[in-house]
Amino acid sequence: MSDNLLELNNIEAGYGRAALVLRGLTVKVPAGTVVCLVGPNGAGKSTVLKVASGLLAPRAGRVVVDGVDVTGRGPSHMLDAGLAHVLQGHSVFREMTVEENVLLGAYSLRDKALIAKRVEFVRSLFPVVAERWKALAGLLSGGQQKQVEFARSLMVSPKVVLLDEPSMGLDPQTTSTVFEQVVRMRDAGTAVLLVEQNARRALETADIGCVLDLGTVHMTGPASELLADPQLSALYLGGARPTPANVKGS
Repeated sequence: MSDNLLELNNIEAGYGRAALVLRGLTVKVPAGTVVCLVGPNGAGKSTVLKVASGLLAPRAGRVVVDGVDVTGRGPSHMLDAGLAHVLQGHSVFREMTVEENVLLGAYSLRDKALIAKRVEFVRSLFPVVAERWKALAGLLSGGQQKQVEFARSLMVSPKVVLLDEPSMGLDPQTTSTVFEQVVRMRDAGTAVLLVEQNARRALETADIGCVLDLGTVHMTGPASELLADPQLSALYLGGARPTPANVKGS
């Protein structure tokens, strides 16, 4: 049995008759890790998550969850297999309470004792969720709403949570709080595949980084090493452009 909870192997995918967005992409998410995908706009980062969650069927390649090939299965099957997808932007139901929003994540569960156990777990993991349990979700700040989304995604005990741009539209302080919660999820036993435009902050949070460009992975490795790479910093993180004296291998 592989140590990887999620494997996307040699994936080719696109939309309709348009050209391929992903071209032979391979990404692996080991247990107990945060893996982040960084790269320029149009690199295919969000498309990776759509393939993983079943929203987009690949034209070629394999999707494997905890050793089981689930290629081409739809979102419901992927959720049952252990993948929960938190979409880009805010997806709370504003006129419903935090409690009602979180319980929607357990719609497929029938065991009331298990649901109660998961509620206790997410309330302890995300204190703001417990504090605002009876409040309307629409009255929460953007960062608080994102934590409600995280809590909802964990109600089915997923193996991997897929996070698409969790910091979008958030101020720097709130962004820091959201990334702290990503680490809390990992430490509580859920692996995370993270897509994030704020590449530097994502790599500071992640264990493993994958640099995407033109639909394929150009570089992968420990996030701390990618963060320290001067060439990567110049190309994707807004750092100074490397010179022959500070580029690896020059």
